Amino acid sequence: MKNVLLLFGLLLLVCPNSSAQFRKDPILNLQTEDLKLLNWGYYLGFNLYDFQFEYENDIGQDILVDTSAGFNVGLIGEMRINEFLDLRFEPGLLYTSRILGFPGFTSENDAIREVKSTYIRFPLLVKVSAKRFGNWKPYITGGVYTAMNLGSKEDSLDDNSSGEFRMKQNVYGYELGFGIDIYTEYFKFSPSIRGVFALTDELVPDNDPNSPWTGNINAMRTRGIFINFTFE
Repeated sequence: MKNVLLLFGLLLLVCPNSSAQFRKDPILNLQTEDLKLLNWGYYLGFNLYDFQFEYENDIGQDILVDTSAGFNVGLIGEMRINEFLDLRFEPGLLYTSRILGFPGFTSENDAIREVKSTYIRFPLLVKVSAKRFGNWKPYITGGVYTAMNLGSKEDSLDDNSSGEFRMKQNVYGYELGFGIDIYTEYFKFSPSIRGVFALTDELVPDNDPNSPWTGNINAMRTRGIFINFTFE
């Protein structure tokens, strides 16, 4: 809910005359903006990252994940294919933090692991737009990404027995989302909501195959939500 309020707050801040964009006969802004072969921009936003676990055996107790809002920032390179299709490359930096609660422990030091991650992401997306209506245009987007987790600790010799939770450095996945292009007098502003889904297992198991932390985990994959604000 806080992220949604921030979204609408930024809309009002950046587009103080936004209500005029939806009138029957608005003054059209940036009429040639979508005719360019190449387009550039940047984005800022928030994320909420979670984990999805697959277990070897169902013991009736799941690993708990406490999520907190992180932030995203990045650049946009867009190539026009036709009136309704664009190919987009959106390299960016993402920070997120998650706290894992493992069942079966009596000590908080053993049960709790804080996972801080900084990802460098390289998404390649297709943007499918509707016909422009006045000064706004809805769209959906989707594609694949690869990411590098700078805080993975994959090569660390320590594991959870020493308080170290390890993840794989390279992650592959896909994302889907929707948004609205809003054409202001000077630039195109696009709020969007994305779902992010890792395809690869990100867990580095503990050295002990019967580890009480990772022994019962078959796979661990990221799931996340982005709220991005794009300026082009």
